[in-house]
Amino acid sequence: MSALDPLMPISRFEVLAEGLDHPEGVAWGPDGHVYAGGEAGQLYRVSMDGEVEQFAGTGGFILGLCLDGEANVYACDSARGAVVRATPSGEVSTYFAGAGGRPLVSPNYPVFDAAGNLYVSESGEWGLGNGRLWVVRPGGKGEVLRDDVAAFPNGLALGPGGRYLYVVVSTLPGVVRVPVDGGPVETVVSFERKVPDGIAFDADGALYVSCYSPDEIWRVGHAGRAELFASDWQRTVLAAPTNVAFCGPGLSTLVVASLGRWHLTRTEVDVPGQPLQYPKLGRARPREGSS
Repeated sequence: MSALDPLMPISRFEVLAEGLDHPEGVAWGPDGHVYAGGEAGQLYRVSMDGEVEQFAGTGGFILGLCLDGEANVYACDSARGAVVRATPSGEVSTYFAGAGGRPLVSPNYPVFDAAGNLYVSESGEWGLGNGRLWVVRPGGKGEVLRDDVAAFPNGLALGPGGRYLYVVVSTLPGVVRVPVDGGPVETVVSFERKVPDGIAFDADGALYVSCYSPDEIWRVGHAGRAELFASDWQRTVLAAPTNVAFCGPGLSTLVVASLGRWHLTRTEVDVPGQPLQYPKLGRARPREGSS
């Protein structure tokens, strides 16, 4: 294998589900389904057999999404400038839209911790360096977590143990990590001539980074060594792969959302994914924002 050969040949990927509207985000739910969004605000629930159900719609543009312990979806809607909450039956409400007179500009990706705090990347405007990170407490009251991670913060993942929030910074370009209790920002990996977008951890602590451009997925080890995991120069199986998620029984299936196509793809991996947090938030009512 040469230095440019991917660890996973593109022939090992197959289509999981078709007919989605340019899915950008993908997530695994506690109910045993894959979830994804569409560029006209669609929210999809997908079985591991590939059956697709559009169970809700926002009228906006769905980017990243995650779920709580009752399978409610929390999705970043960039067109609405909000994190929306969709119940399993399809009822949609605004969960968070900014605070302190600071509305969200292109909210991009959410991730829960065990306590129900929702970390949200606000990408801001491309090339202007006006992004920030938020933390939204259970119930929808939020505050700025960091405003020094500003170069289009994108995909998020909590590291093993939950002490660090890992952030794709698309125009760095690379991945940084932020101590959730405060401290300096540390660069995990830097790329050249790439636009990283999404991230997910496996159970061994390796970080998978999907790139909007070129059409690649990289695997980053503990020492920051990056290896090319998958590449599709023809842009037919992976086309602007924006997000990845470990799904299925045992989290042994890597599912990829490609913004440039109409399907989700899957491949089986030797090391399963790191389990996500699915907090139960009770009956707290979503808010239109908070101050």
